[in-house]
Amino acid sequence: MSLTSTETAETPWVRIIAKYRNPSKARSWWQLANSFLPYVILWFLMVESLRVSYWLTLLLAFPAAGLVVRLFIIFHDCGHGSYFKSERLSNFVGYLIGLLTFTPYKRWHHAHLIHHRTAGNLDKRGTGDVWTLTVKEYRELPWKKKLYCRVYRNPLIMFGIGAALVFFLGNRFTRKDFNRQERISVYLNNLGILALATTLSLTLGWKTYLMIQLPVMYIASVAGVYMFYVQHQYDDVHWFNDKNWDFKTVALQGSSFFKLPKVLQWFTGNIGFHHIHHLSFKIPNYYLEACHKESPVFSNVKPITFFQSFRTLRLRLWNEETGQLVGFRFLKNQAVSAG
Repeated sequence: MSLTSTETAETPWVRIIAKYRNPSKARSWWQLANSFLPYVILWFLMVESLRVSYWLTLLLAFPAAGLVVRLFIIFHDCGHGSYFKSERLSNFVGYLIGLLTFTPYKRWHHAHLIHHRTAGNLDKRGTGDVWTLTVKEYRELPWKKKLYCRVYRNPLIMFGIGAALVFFLGNRFTRKDFNRQERISVYLNNLGILALATTLSLTLGWKTYLMIQLPVMYIASVAGVYMFYVQHQYDDVHWFNDKNWDFKTVALQGSSFFKLPKVLQWFTGNIGFHHIHHLSFKIPNYYLEACHKESPVFSNVKPITFFQSFRTLRLRLWNEETGQLVGFRFLKNQAVSAG
């Protein structure tokens, strides 16, 4: 975390953040245990529920998917080096959780660290974020690309189909711009998932495996992508050109405080306190709430509630003239006004 010229180590919010940057070995292991063990138990119950009703299986898939999201937050913290002091242990746990979340550890974190360095930067969009065009950029597109943009930004596509495609298919392949470490992480992730799927299929039957794994991962992927979307796509978000970009402003004005009901906050590993996470990704998820509550600087950030978050689904483009995200209806209204 770098400091601006007016923000020294003596600045109150900097001192507060510093208090929470060291992980607790006991809390980290306890959180890992109370996330992984219930997930295993739910898997067993889902197998048994198939003897009763598949509707019961699907019902159990929701808390199981919630635990996958919670495990993903631990995976996320491991990559930031905020979960264990040991880098080797962090990587080991991260790679293993990557098998359960269908996510290659090093590849995902490479893109995610770029996201932290470029979030809210209009001049550095495109890696580890939600694809977003400005109104001007959209207007200059040929009609085929405009159609693609509309399809991509449609909530039914982005969350109903796109989220699952990212985890089931997108994470399975390498690209030319991947470095050696990223490629290896994709290959290891694929081999590990294949080995685990084969073992469970031979033990339980491939139909049983698919009837459980597919709905769990589908629900988890939708929930995870939606969380990420709301964290950076909302009414009061602020984006900046590169020359005006600084990490503190973007953290507090470009990352949301997604205030969830306590049960959802637990399943999502407190990542709704995303403004704190962007101020310092070295803070473990279990300290984010305490850090948020300690300073008025943080508590003054306007929260987005669970039901308010659905309003963000209408947002599509960044309007540089007004400095806000707008929907496609904005373009229609502009055309009517001009006519």
